[in-house]
Amino acid sequence: MGNIVLKTFSRLLLAFILTAFIPAAASAQEYESTPVTISKDKVRVDGKICYSHVVLERQTLFSISKAYNVSIEEIYRYNPSVKEEGLKKNSILIIPVQDTQTVTASEKAAETAPETKTAAPETQKAERIHVVKWFEDLDVIAEKYGVSVEAIMKANGLKGRKLSKKQKLVIPFTSEIDDIVEEAAAAETEADEVQEEVPAEEDKADFGWLFPNREVSVSLLLPLKATGSSSSQNNMDFYSGVLLATYDLAEEGVKTELSVYDVADGNFPVTKERLESSDLVIGPISSGDLGRVFDTAPDAKAVISPLDPRAESLVATHGNMIQAPVPHKLQYEDLAAWIKEDKKSTDRVIVITEKGARANEAVSLMTAAIDSTGISYSPFSYSILEGRNVTDPLTRLMTENGTNRVLIASESEAFVNDVVRNLNLLIHKKLDIVLYAPSKIRSFETIEVENFHNTKLHVSLGYYIDYSDKKVMDFIMKYRALYNAEPSQFAFQGYDIANYFIRLFSRYGDRWPSKIDSEEMSMLQSTFKCSRKEDQGYINTGVRRIVYGNDWSVNQVR
Repeated sequence: MGNIVLKTFSRLLLAFILTAFIPAAASAQEYESTPVTISKDKVRVDGKICYSHVVLERQTLFSISKAYNVSIEEIYRYNPSVKEEGLKKNSILIIPVQDTQTVTASEKAAETAPETKTAAPETQKAERIHVVKWFEDLDVIAEKYGVSVEAIMKANGLKGRKLSKKQKLVIPFTSEIDDIVEEAAAAETEADEVQEEVPAEEDKADFGWLFPNREVSVSLLLPLKATGSSSSQNNMDFYSGVLLATYDLAEEGVKTELSVYDVADGNFPVTKERLESSDLVIGPISSGDLGRVFDTAPDAKAVISPLDPRAESLVATHGNMIQAPVPHKLQYEDLAAWIKEDKKSTDRVIVITEKGARANEAVSLMTAAIDSTGISYSPFSYSILEGRNVTDPLTRLMTENGTNRVLIASESEAFVNDVVRNLNLLIHKKLDIVLYAPSKIRSFETIEVENFHNTKLHVSLGYYIDYSDKKVMDFIMKYRALYNAEPSQFAFQGYDIANYFIRLFSRYGDRWPSKIDSEEMSMLQSTFKCSRKEDQGYINTGVRRIVYGNDWSVNQVR
């Protein structure tokens, strides 16, 4: 593919690059409907338990309605945009559960309680101008500035809600915080006008947010067209996320010079000079290809490992390496620390392992992590063939006077499924059980999601997307508008990495090593909290924690 240099100063150039990389549609083939599998993911909408179904290519409303035993009109009622725009691949449908579900008293109360709204303050202290972006509406703008839609309409004499791109809106100030922002903006303007008062270069590092470098040079190395590889689409999604991040940063005044290199099939079309002149090198993916970067350009300023947790091994020998994915070892250690934090004097901790299973690194790391906490626990091991006969001996290890905190030290889907089944049987015997498990459990398709909620599953993981988050929804809207597709987790990761690290270098330039450990930031699906050991590179330790509630909620608690 060669070297493509992108100046993200205009949307037209971005659109051009996108059309250059998105493959043309395949030739028409004979239509064949894709079978519909009932989703394991459920959400609660207005007190009603619903399935969250991801639409696959060639699925139809008719086939989906039949599979879920609902009418097409019910699908329209919960998804009004589908009636207007039709069904789209990778879109998410909310489908009400038809079988009998137990609804708690609190859920019923929430369903019938009158809705209350807090009126926004109407006292205007000042005004400011907002230029409408192509994806924004009045609700988005109002929430961004913390004012009511009515206040914006009143300040601009709007009779309706329709806006046009680049329309200028007067935004009323409504709080003391806004006054502080206004004063800071005025101070920055004054600093620009009075050159002799600008701090010396060595002082700017402490005020990076006031004196950012306005252009960051980035080299992106990805296997975009790997022969016979199913991961090429994932890499293209990652690249699409990076492009969207550079566009958003350009809206804030941060310019990015982005050079993209296809390193598929052993190709390495990038020179030592280019790598060492870049502020950031993102990629490649595998530890082997990352090693080639260090061999070619040992003095590169910063090389980011974007996707592979196993590339952590390179951190020990390369001080300019940044491991963005949280290593599995740190996720296991956080899970063990979480158990210790939650444990009360009346609780029991039980660690379950698979008898006779071949030892692997994941199991060894998990057991080492729980041992390192110093808490006492009861080990319990059985083979999957004994699964029907373990409830009695497992019950004898548990307490009726406190919470039984169970850690499954296994990543075998069949065994984990059997343990979860047995724990659910014990829950029916009125034992209080909380399950702790590695993040891989969420990818196991044979486990009913109801069992996660029954066991109040606690998971420590490197990636988690909260679809109720306003920032996440804004990203999805923009991604759909640009690519006419739904973002995958790889698109979220590309956006998070580019947004965080380009912003970091824009603020601090070559002084980033002294600032990165204090620049913790929660992004769309990742939390960046980087640390290092002496003479080594940097590892992201930003583990997220989620809890499956027995009220069908899934909450990020850190």
